[in-house]
Amino acid sequence: MNILVCDDDKEIVEAITIYLNNEGYQIYKAFNGMEALEIVEENQIHLIIMDIMMPKMDGLRATLEIRKDNNIPVIMLSAKSEDTDKIMGLNMGADDYITKPFNPLELIARVKSQLRRYTTLGSLEKKRNVYKTGGLIIDDESKIITVDGDEVKLTPVQYKILKFLTANAGRVYSIDEIYEKVWKEASVNPENTVAVHIRKIREKIEINPKDPKYLKVVWGIGYKVEKI
Repeated sequence: MNILVCDDDKEIVEAITIYLNNEGYQIYKAFNGMEALEIVEENQIHLIIMDIMMPKMDGLRATLEIRKDNNIPVIMLSAKSEDTDKIMGLNMGADDYITKPFNPLELIARVKSQLRRYTTLGSLEKKRNVYKTGGLIIDDESKIITVDGDEVKLTPVQYKILKFLTANAGRVYSIDEIYEKVWKEASVNPENTVAVHIRKIREKIEINPKDPKYLKVVWGIGYKVEKI
């Protein structure tokens, strides 16, 4: 599991990293809200520990931005302990709140609780968000992709493309349709952008990217994920 730790106090980030590394988690580090947004955009993050008071962009604003496209669990971390601050953080989209100084065992327990809820609880809802064709399985609740049982790591954009095509397996989509669906904006000469992402996805999910089993081109029309 990948956890993003965001705090402008580097000593706190390093301390949390040590605690969570010992539990087997992969840690990404950010020191302001802007850096946190960039990491979430480019990596598969399963939980965020977010400080409130930071330069450039505070944790509340960053959480609001993240919540526009992601339901990643967010644990707010702050020196403020007043109820009003906790309520504000929760209203902004945080799932939990812990104040500094914190007990490392309590932080780890809260992290495990949120990850458990994110990846395993609500199994009926999760089943409705699993897309499968052949040995390719996308679990949209946990954001985990496996091919023949092996986990595949994609960037968020690559994930959105593959999820969109797999959810509609067998149907061919033009480059313009893929771009508008994934980027949420009108397409302007999107050929190279989409083609590069498709190539990178193939390199990760296909045994032979030059003879793909799943992600195929339909010449003159677009791309599709094969329905198997």
